[in-house]
Amino acid sequence: MMERISGSLLDPATLYVRDDALFRSPELRGLNLLMGFTGFADAGHVVRQITAELLDTLDSELLAEFDSDQLIDYRSRRPQVSFVEDHLQDYQAPKLSLYRMVDGLGKPFLLLAGFEPDLQWERFARAVVGIVEELDVNLAAWIHSIPMPVPHTRPVGVTVHGNRQELIEGISVWKPTVEVPAAVGHLLELRLEDAGRNVAGYVIHVPHYLAEAEYPTAAVAGLEYLGAATSLMLPTDRLREAGREVGRQIADQIAASEEVQQVVARLETRYDEKAEGTVRRSLLADENDQLPNADALGAAVEAYLARKEPGE
Repeated sequence: MMERISGSLLDPATLYVRDDALFRSPELRGLNLLMGFTGFADAGHVVRQITAELLDTLDSELLAEFDSDQLIDYRSRRPQVSFVEDHLQDYQAPKLSLYRMVDGLGKPFLLLAGFEPDLQWERFARAVVGIVEELDVNLAAWIHSIPMPVPHTRPVGVTVHGNRQELIEGISVWKPTVEVPAAVGHLLELRLEDAGRNVAGYVIHVPHYLAEAEYPTAAVAGLEYLGAATSLMLPTDRLREAGREVGRQIADQIAASEEVQQVVARLETRYDEKAEGTVRRSLLADENDQLPNADALGAAVEAYLARKEPGE
């Protein structure tokens, strides 16, 4: 009798092309892996902003690229192309790629980012688990965002899940028991747990009235949580500045509408009532809930400044 098979019979390794020479490098072993997929929820465009900031700001090297034609339903999610007067240009082909990155202190890590597959989820998950096992990834941390009835005037909330309790306790502000539509990240988390690998998922809470717009403040929070989980210095300066500008625009719009002011005030009251008495662990704290001392912080800052070019 045949055993029940979970997932595709097709070889998952044929879902992507890779640079074998780079994959054989011992320098890739034991790194942390960050993951973000666009196409599911992505309230405030958090995943898109984080991915763009990492790839635009940090040194990167392409390790592998997944086959879009096997994973995308083009008729339900059509790519964009530009029509310029009398010709077409700039076809925006969907991409899902694995990169080797280097953070602000010169520490390497891996990034898997791009579109969320429409098709072959189990086969895709088997491919990612295979990569994680081959490279002996230390921690796989993925991020997405959802709209929540919270005010923009309070700290950005997060829900953390996975099999690393030291990353969850004191951080998660919302611990419900609910059924939700699954994303490919959820399946990856389950399959990585089944494989005995360390994994953590971060859900950033975006004010529901800002979910359709870019909300840089939420992207900054996402980068801070990912950086704290993986001990990486991730870039946030440009997003912080963008967040300040968006904050000014939001303040102007709220000031112009008494009705909106009342909505935000009610959300603030609800938030404060639920947050009362809740103690959240600092992102600077380690797994023993200890803050780094001045020497440790000073060494990190000196290492960062040593990497900056003169005049930067």
